[in-house]
Amino acid sequence: MEGMVSMKVVILAGGMGTRISEESSLKPKPMIEIGDKPILWHIMKWYASFGFLDFVICCGYKGHMIKEYFMNYYSYQGDGCFNLRDHTAQYAANKKEPWRVTLANTGARTMTAGRILRIREYVGNEPFMLTYGDGVSDVDIHKLLEYHELNRKLVTITTTQPEGRFGAISIGEGGMVHKFKEKARKDQSWVNAGFMVMEPGIFDYLGDGSEMLEDGPFERIAAANQMDAYKHEGFWSPMDTMHDKAYLEGLWKQGKAPWKVRDENV
Repeated sequence: MEGMVSMKVVILAGGMGTRISEESSLKPKPMIEIGDKPILWHIMKWYASFGFLDFVICCGYKGHMIKEYFMNYYSYQGDGCFNLRDHTAQYAANKKEPWRVTLANTGARTMTAGRILRIREYVGNEPFMLTYGDGVSDVDIHKLLEYHELNRKLVTITTTQPEGRFGAISIGEGGMVHKFKEKARKDQSWVNAGFMVMEPGIFDYLGDGSEMLEDGPFERIAAANQMDAYKHEGFWSPMDTMHDKAYLEGLWKQGKAPWKVRDENV
């Protein structure tokens, strides 16, 4: 693990995840598991591998389940010895995490801009990282931060061209297909992959918090020429659907997960 970094990492973990309702009806989306670990854990592990150990998690829908997970973190992770006579417990030392985790109740139906407003007291007047609690990547966090500090915009977002999922079809008269081509990654549009860096001035653009961050606030920041894009050409995947979950689960079980921290025995 890299040396500790003082910058906080804010994770948006309060949404309802309606497109993966098969699982999100029972638990918050960031608690849906890949390889028996919540995707939230995978994201935190990746940041921690770069020395980012101070997390602020924006809880909302079924947020009590996230709080219970961290309250009972070591009992969930594996080996433990319980003395029922005096109500004490000991856990394997190799399972301990050097994390500091702040769990903020930001409301069940709050928009993303509002969630960030509600954690202002926890980040203070300092830059912070921000990402979504439902996507994994092998983005180099140090290079992202270096890029942000070099360009000094209010917001730097990590952008990527996702893998093509659909073929492009050219259709002529009568429905005849003239051309069929699988869309290559380079043919895709650049999208926001999360893994963002924000200056404290972001709070001036959030209004009353009634908008999605990606709508009015980001549009106003871009119009002010205060947003930069860090282009990531490596792995990134959201977990929006059960198909996405199965894809990520397959990579993890096959030992091919690009976001797995290689020096971890997990």
